[in-house]
Order: sequence, then C-alpha cells, then structure tokens
Amino acid sequence: AGNAATAVVRTVNVVDTTAPVITMAGDATTTVEVGSTYTDAGATASDSYDGALTVVATSTVDASVVGSYTVTYSVSDAAGNSSAAVRTVDVEDTTAPTIAGVPESRILSTTGTSATTTWAEPTVTDNSSAAVVVTSTVASGDSFGVGSNTVTYTATDASGNAATASFVVTVFKVVSSAQGS
Repeated sequence: AGNAATAVVRTVNVVDTTAPVITMAGDATTTVEVGSTYTDAGATASDSYDGALTVVATSTVDASVVGSYTVTYSVSDAAGNSSAAVRTVDVEDTTAPTIAGVPESRILSTTGTSATTTWAEPTVTDNSSAAVVVTSTVASGDSFGVGSNTVTYTATDASGNAATASFVVTVFKVVSSAQGS
C-alpha cells in the first residue's frame, strides 16, 4: 500500500476510412428509344459516419442520337472518402420511319403498249436525326406497261428499320373500233 498512482492520459482518435455507399434507383443498365426524353432514376448515398449524403450526377446521355452513354454518380464524405457508381444508358432506334402522302392508285389507258404518269413523292419522317434512305421500284414519270404495276417505296433508317408503302398503276390498252377488235 502506499503506492502512488501515476496519471496516464490516452488520446483516442476515431478515423473514418470507410467510403460512402451509393445506391442507384432502377437498373444499372437501361434502354431508351431515340428521340424520346431520358429521365434519370437517380441515386442516393449514405455513410456510416456522416449519414445521408448528396450525390452528384454527371451525364453524357443524348437521347437524340443512337449510342451508349453513361451517368456517373459520385459522393464524398466529410473525411474525404469517396465513391462512384455508373449507369449505362443505351439509346436505340427500334422504330421504322413513317411514309406519308403515298399517291392514290390510278388507272391509265393507252393505244400503245405503255403509258406514263407522274406524282408527288411521298414524305418520310423518322424518330432519329440520322439519314433515311428512300428507294422506289419505279420513279415518277417512268413508263408503265399494260397491266397492273405496283410502285413500292421503302424507307430505311440508319438502324436498319424499314417501312414500305405502295400504290398500283393499272394500264389498259384501248382498242378503237377502226382497228377491229
């Protein structure tokens, strides 16, 4: 007994070395149709020390152009620990172009073996800003043989989606009574 106690002071430093956790709402990969509006589902973050944190989202998504894009979510806690998560957004074109203003079918007559007709070309629209290739089996102003002739327009977009529209040109041979029938 009689032992004297020596005071000891200990300093305990709590150091936060754990990164925050990011939770994405929705799927990590999502697909949208070109020309539509992309609305990000967002993300939340929590930290074992700081609690709920604000997530910063950086996006390269351009829904008007087919391609693969990313939305990167990042967050840092008060101790400087950081996390990131990435969502992939695939912008696809699965919709065929639209062909409008296709001429009405028509009936022509001729005393020879063919007849010619003209028409206004149909208009084509697409949900993508990429070029659309339009082809026709027969051009306006071409000659049509006696019988039923189908004119078909095909519009194909850059993603390979195609639409067709047709009309018929029917040519009858007129035989005059002077020629005998």
